[in-house]
Amino acid sequence: MQGQVQTTPEDGLTTRQRRNRPLVIVHTGDGKGKSTAAFGLALRGWNQGWSVGVFQFVKSAKWRIGEQTAVETLGELHRERGTGGPMEWHKMGAGWSWSRKEGSEADHADEAREGWAEIKRRIAAETHGLYVLDEFTYPMAWGWVDVDDVVETLRSRTGQQHVVITGRRCPAAVLELADLVTEMTKVKHPFDAGQKGQRGIEW
Repeated sequence: MQGQVQTTPEDGLTTRQRRNRPLVIVHTGDGKGKSTAAFGLALRGWNQGWSVGVFQFVKSAKWRIGEQTAVETLGELHRERGTGGPMEWHKMGAGWSWSRKEGSEADHADEAREGWAEIKRRIAAETHGLYVLDEFTYPMAWGWVDVDDVVETLRSRTGQQHVVITGRRCPAAVLELADLVTEMTKVKHPFDAGQKGQRGIEW
């Protein structure tokens, strides 16, 4: 039956405590939809009145995706009318592109570390109910952000703070820590037929 658990763990928690336990969620794999699914969670969090912080790590700072406009608009709606919860969108540093042409690799690494340091400060202060760390697997895979530090920070976080991480090749230690892992598998994609990205689908 939908919504029913298959086993009841012997963890000493009540059903309510277990249901409301903050989660680490990972969307990984080579298929499309990792970030899109995370932004869907952000919309749910906003509707619940949570404070939502979106931290985008890789896409170029010059590329304004549709979800950014939506998040900023919902944040404005909350400020003006009190509807939903507060929402913030942050591009880490100057942003990155796949070609890494914007600045040197050392610059990108420093900006990624600074971005992670800011997220750590917010987690310590219990600033948000939901953190969307979009494309965060890449700075970890490239060695720009220490994986062990990420795991320890997420494991020891206090309060009611959910964290969703997106990106390919998520480090094994993060997958092991996570409560929910979804791997997106590509079956077909318009790119395979030479079709370029289009408005409303890719951005």
